[in-house]
Amino acid sequence: MTQAEAFVDDSRALRNVGVLVAAQGVMGAQMPISFVLGGLAGQMLAENKLYATLPISMIVLVSMFAAPVLSSLMGRYGRRAGFLIGVIAGAIGAAISVWALVEANFTALLIGHAMTGIYMAAQGFYRFAATDTASEALRPKAISWVLAGGLISAVLGPQLVIFFGDAFLPYPFVGGYVAIIALNLIGIPLLLMLDIPCPPRRAKGAPSGRPLREIVAQPRVYTAIICAMVSYALMNLMMTSTPLAVVGCGFPTETAASVVQFHVLAMFAPSFFTGHLIARFGAEKVIAAGLTLLLAAGIVALSGVELTQFYTALILLGLGWNFGFIGATAMLGGGHTPEERSKVQGFNDFLVFGMVAVASFASGGLMNGLGAGDVLLGWTAVNVAMVPFLLLAGGVLLLFVLRKDRLAA
Repeated sequence: MTQAEAFVDDSRALRNVGVLVAAQGVMGAQMPISFVLGGLAGQMLAENKLYATLPISMIVLVSMFAAPVLSSLMGRYGRRAGFLIGVIAGAIGAAISVWALVEANFTALLIGHAMTGIYMAAQGFYRFAATDTASEALRPKAISWVLAGGLISAVLGPQLVIFFGDAFLPYPFVGGYVAIIALNLIGIPLLLMLDIPCPPRRAKGAPSGRPLREIVAQPRVYTAIICAMVSYALMNLMMTSTPLAVVGCGFPTETAASVVQFHVLAMFAPSFFTGHLIARFGAEKVIAAGLTLLLAAGIVALSGVELTQFYTALILLGLGWNFGFIGATAMLGGGHTPEERSKVQGFNDFLVFGMVAVASFASGGLMNGLGAGDVLLGWTAVNVAMVPFLLLAGGVLLLFVLRKDRLAA
């Protein structure tokens, strides 16, 4: 460490990380609520049960298109503006979903969840915002600390489903969406506390970095993007199916919420030390561990449908997502310059959420289509479908490591 590095002042960055941790924990609780209730509400309102998970697909599909737009907007007007748009959209989306449930309108439910997708896209940039004012040494830890805020959401979200989901009977699930409205309103003053300066305006004619195609052609960048896509999409594929599988096997909605709660805890609990693991062992080894854990989750899920297997599989799924996704985020950060940040991050999340959208829609098709009404057959189809994508990501990562070793030699 140089003398200059020894006296880096990260106090501002640490304050921002604190705000982002709180935002991840409080507003982030709406995501487990939406993922637990979205499929169940869709199952209740959709005439064709193949479309049961379409509300969740709408969240991630809109996130895919909103991510590059929000990234560009934040590059011009700052992080706070983009994040505030997210929470406002989240509150509006939840209000529309309440109306949809009262009126038994499946189309309105889709619109409400589409608005939630704007929030999800904005939340995806919390991890990047944590690095904006941080020193190089703090950045991997800042990313993992912000994602660790998901521990709060992991506890808060499912508990809100359990306590308020049926608070407005005879309209099931309405209470959960009312809770989402409240969470987003709480988030507005919280996000106003962020102290991240707007990026300097680029002078007319000044370079904006390399073309996107040149950046993405780097092995480091495309490997990071592919691993992030696979880690997030497979997590979503299995998690989206879980409430349908758990309830379909005769367990109550509260049990499905509890399984998802343990899953979300496993997603974020390792974040306290994932950054340290990346700093010590490198992003590549952490990603490899994540992909291995995702494979283990599928194997456990295929072994049976007792509660122990549901809980174990979803915990392994959460751990695999954490290592794979945070590792890929850290790897991506080393492949672009500050002036290239907004376009690379926007493109990354466009692809990630696009893959997640495909996975969430495929989840309903595999459960209700290939399963043809048979829960066991559908759940098996979901978990078998993970294998080729894990082989793809693992192969790309292995090739990158071998190439890196050859260059080092």
